[in-house]
Amino acid sequence: MYFFKYIKHVKLQILFLLVCSFCYAQNATLDSAYFYYKKAKQFDYENKHFKAYKNYINSLDLYKKLNLEDSIAKCNLEIFELITSQINLEGNSKPYLDDYYAYALKKKDSFLILKSLNRYAQYYWNKDSIQVPKSYYLKALQLTSSKKLSKYKVSTYSNLAYLHTKKYPDTAAYYFKKTLDLKELMNKRQLVGTYINYSLFLTGQNKKIEALKQLKKAEAIKLDRYQLKYNKIIYGYLANCYKEVGDYKKAYEYYEKYNIARDSLNNTAQNIAISDLDKKYKTAEQEKENLQLKIDKEQNRNLLIASLLFIFSGSIIAVLAFKSSQRKHKLAEQQKQLEKQKNLNLIKEQEITTINAMVDGQEKERKQIAEDLHDNLGSVLATLKLHFENLKINREKKKINQDELFNKTENLIDEAYLKVRRIAHAKNAGVIANQGLLLALQMMADKISSADKIKIEVIHFGLNKRLENTLELTLFRIIQELVTNIIKHAEAKNATINISLYDKNLNIIIEDDGKGFDVKKVNLNNGMGISSIKTRVEHLGGNFTIDATLGKGSSVILDIPIA
Repeated sequence: MYFFKYIKHVKLQILFLLVCSFCYAQNATLDSAYFYYKKAKQFDYENKHFKAYKNYINSLDLYKKLNLEDSIAKCNLEIFELITSQINLEGNSKPYLDDYYAYALKKKDSFLILKSLNRYAQYYWNKDSIQVPKSYYLKALQLTSSKKLSKYKVSTYSNLAYLHTKKYPDTAAYYFKKTLDLKELMNKRQLVGTYINYSLFLTGQNKKIEALKQLKKAEAIKLDRYQLKYNKIIYGYLANCYKEVGDYKKAYEYYEKYNIARDSLNNTAQNIAISDLDKKYKTAEQEKENLQLKIDKEQNRNLLIASLLFIFSGSIIAVLAFKSSQRKHKLAEQQKQLEKQKNLNLIKEQEITTINAMVDGQEKERKQIAEDLHDNLGSVLATLKLHFENLKINREKKKINQDELFNKTENLIDEAYLKVRRIAHAKNAGVIANQGLLLALQMMADKISSADKIKIEVIHFGLNKRLENTLELTLFRIIQELVTNIIKHAEAKNATINISLYDKNLNIIIEDDGKGFDVKKVNLNNGMGISSIKTRVEHLGGNFTIDATLGKGSSVILDIPIA
């Protein structure tokens, strides 16, 4: 009896030691992860980017072991921005951004999603086409429609303006004006910066007088911080502008102001540099002391953990001698095998059911096409043959009105064409049912692009699973009709189909670089094409929006809730 009480006591001791060891190990790992993160931030501040990168990676690995999602996301974003900003760091930054975006979607945090979309646009900024970064900025712009994120609308419009500056100056001007329309959402420094950037754009467009107006607006704003820095920039640009327009007196005055601001700024910068050097020296000394304390603490903790593990190892040997778990282990293994076999049987049954359904569907489809060809198209072609024979006979004998016979023959040809078109549409619906919306859209885009008249690109995000079949078919018909409208009317060279799914909301943007049109002159309640699409979207519980400008292309935006 005494022996069993002793064993019970030993078990309690072992449990206590295990808990203590686990807690110490967890705290040690967490402290190390935070330590690496702080060191990385310090190295980044000191422009020691390779050391910063190594410490961020170490911190990220430790946070992953602890499964701390918030800290993992924070490290992923820091690593992405570090690699993106430094050309001497090897490696692809996008996987880190992808992980951060997946975290944002999982959290359903609109602000984090907005940050991700802006970073994606930043990543794709220097590519050959602006369509990809533009699509991200447009999605970000939709998120800023909420009251909580409305203040970020300014920076999004501003980024769209910069994006279009080189190749599409008219569009850039449009977005600069959109930015300045939101002055009430900006602080003073943002407003000054926007005026300066707009003036530089206008200078590049040889609109010197308008550029001067924007710079004068910037000069009139009084800032609470960095006034000297902004004065130097503004005075320099004003001097150059006045020189370009031939007002040399004003140019000389602003060159004088520029020199005064520059000298004052240099003196201030020297004082700040001396203060920073002193601060860095003190910080380095403090870091050394903290590092030594950290090392001492780690050594003591490791010694304690080693002692606890040694005691635990000795005790566990005694306990294992009294355990008799063979029977339970065997039963568990048998149960596991039964469950495994059951799952395999279910998978096989599901596979057989799926194959049978596919075969039945294909057989039905073939049978339907054969019946349509025989019953509908066959009779029309037979009649058409008779009319051609009559035409041949009547050419010589002329017993029947030749024009009337030609009209009937032409009507039969039109009827045959419509029947073939209906059969093709039914076949196309089968493609969607079997292969899915995305593949059907890609096939359509490839087929149209192969004609070398217009290039159509399909970009998708978040559609990892198939939608309901009827919904996919309806969406395909809508997109197909919109693309047909672009081909018929837009005179575009490029078009993009953006389709994304997040937070149970399907967002589709179809845009082109064609001649555009005046939205105010389009009656959405009349006209079979646009009206039909609008009705179908509203039937799905969604919103239908057209954004177009003459000479600047058009965009159609569909927002459809997914149950």
